[in-house]
Amino acid sequence: MEISVHKYTGEDTGRKIDLSEAVFGVDPNDHAIYLDVKQYLANQRQGTHKAKEKAEITGSTKKLKKQKGTGTARAGSIKSPVFRGGGRIFGPKPRNYSFKLNRKLKQLARKSALSYKAQDNAILVLEDFNFEAPKTKEYIALLGALQVSDKKTLMVVGEDSNNVYLSSRNLRNAKVITVDRLTTYDVLHADNLLLCEGTVEKLSTILN
Repeated sequence: MEISVHKYTGEDTGRKIDLSEAVFGVDPNDHAIYLDVKQYLANQRQGTHKAKEKAEITGSTKKLKKQKGTGTARAGSIKSPVFRGGGRIFGPKPRNYSFKLNRKLKQLARKSALSYKAQDNAILVLEDFNFEAPKTKEYIALLGALQVSDKKTLMVVGEDSNNVYLSSRNLRNAKVITVDRLTTYDVLHADNLLLCEGTVEKLSTILN
C-alpha cells in the first residue's frame, strides 16, 4: 500500500512510501483488540479503593439490647453493618487489576488497529521534522495545514522530537508519542493517525 509523504506545512513532497501489508493490511482481529484495550484500561486503574469492615470500625462492642423478647432482630455491637456508621459488608479492598497478555496477541491487536485506520484512509505520513523550540501555535498551524485541526489526532514521532511533544501537550485533542510507546487504545481513540516517515519502518520492525 503506497501513501503520499507530506511536509509538516501541508505540502506534498511528491514522494510516496510503502506501508507494509503485514502491518497495515492484515485482516483485523476484533477480539485481540478488545483484550489489548481491556488490559490497557485495567493498567490505568490505581486499585487503591478501600472500605472499612466491621473489625476496622472504631466503636463500642457492647451488646445493644438483650437477645430475646424485644420483638425485633437480635443485634450485637454498634459496629454491625446493619447500623449507620457500621462496617461495610464485602467492601472493596486494594487490588491490582492488571493481567498478562501474550506478546504476539498484543502485536496482532496493534496491527489490527493500524489496518482499520488504513482502511478508513485515516493515516497521514509526514517527512521527519522537529521544531526549533516548543511552541503550541506551531503545532496548531501544523494541524490546520493538514486539515485535521477539528479531529482527534495521534502523531507518532522518533525519540529526538521532544519539541514536537512539548508543543502539543496543551492541546486537548492532540497527542504525540514515540513509536515504541504506541498502543492499540491510542490508535483507536484518534480520528487521524500522523506518522513521521522514519517511524513507518520502525513500526514494521517492532510489529513483525
